[in-house]
Amino acid sequence: MAGHVRKAVFPVAGLGTRFLPATKAIPKEMLPIVDRPLIQYAVEEAKASGIGDLIFVTGPGKDAIQDHFDVSPDLESFLASRNKTDLLAEVREVSSLAATVSSVRQKQALGLGHAILQARDLVGDETFAVLLPDDLIRSRVPVLKQMIDAYERRGHPQIALCTVPREDTAMYGIVGGRLEEERILALSEMVEKPAPELAPSCHAIIGRYVLTPDIFPILESTPPDRRGEIQITDGLKTLLERRPIDGYIFEGERFDAGDKLGYLKATVEYALARPDLGPAFRRFLEEVVRR
Repeated sequence: MAGHVRKAVFPVAGLGTRFLPATKAIPKEMLPIVDRPLIQYAVEEAKASGIGDLIFVTGPGKDAIQDHFDVSPDLESFLASRNKTDLLAEVREVSSLAATVSSVRQKQALGLGHAILQARDLVGDETFAVLLPDDLIRSRVPVLKQMIDAYERRGHPQIALCTVPREDTAMYGIVGGRLEEERILALSEMVEKPAPELAPSCHAIIGRYVLTPDIFPILESTPPDRRGEIQITDGLKTLLERRPIDGYIFEGERFDAGDKLGYLKATVEYALARPDLGPAFRRFLEEVVRR
């Protein structure tokens, strides 16, 4: 039986160029969806999935991410002195989301596979999760929890999948495989950004993974692509030659918050779902549409 997953890796070293100039001095992962930064949603998903050890793969100018999850004595003292008990509770909750927080630098932006490889020493010889904060997923059961349950039952690495329109396959890594359980594909192939007519399916790889440590030596020897980047999909294709890998078709609604339109959609959806904001915000949107 597979062991418990205790560690989560967050690759957050990217420059966030799609959101310039906002991200010139602010990490993209700190952009808010309503009143929480993107990275907090991913960390909350990890905690709700039973993971307490966080590993951030960072780059220059990313200190704010780790600071966000640290204790803030001055802020807490100020809120307590003003009797702002609700805000104080929220601030303290953020700093209690993780048992441990570690970070490692990705000195050059050489692809997602390279970023994950930087966490090797901190992960050690354990199965671990990877969460990409750009993929914001709203679900009844956290997507990572769904995947960890599948891993603990089957013992295979898990890759999150969602169905995309065939005309969009060139934007994703696409998999082929055989449906073994209601939401699980036994993978047979992975293709990076195939043309629609060449795609083996419409199942796209999304930014959640449960990976075994044997991926690390594979990533270490994976050649860079034509852009000079080491891609996780290339490493997983090699791993698939050596052991079974599952594609997990998760239950939930995914927003691509790394894209401006997806970010705006996520902001609207999450605001509408808030009891304190939703009704008034809905009325405002209805007024805007009628103009």
